Amino acid sequence: VQLVESGGGLVQAGGPLRLSCAASGSIFSSNVVNWYRQAPGKQREFVASITAGGSTNCADSVKGRFTISRDNAKNTVYLQMNSLKPEDTAVYYCKVSLIPWGQGTQVTVSS
Repeated sequence: VQLVESGGGLVQAGGPLRLSCAASGSIFSSNVVNWYRQAPGKQREFVASITAGGSTNCADSVKGRFTISRDNAKNTVYLQMNSLKPEDTAVYYCKVSLIPWGQGTQVTVSS
């Protein structure tokens, strides 16, 4: 199984982006799916998660701005990001259990 992130890009501060994480197999319905991000020169940090039952959690830094959701039929998890800030600039990754990290998708927020 592989995870492929997409949807990143360049956006102005205050704008939205929606990231997608697609899996090559049906894994999301029975696993916790996490989004992480890594900014240049910084450690990778947790952003949001969604359980198999649909419970969600977000880091304090993105609460009220980011929403994680899942479409099991499409084997895809989304990260809706609103009111983006320059400090949200990072490479965003999704992660499930022991499945290897993907390539990530770059998000750049200009001020």
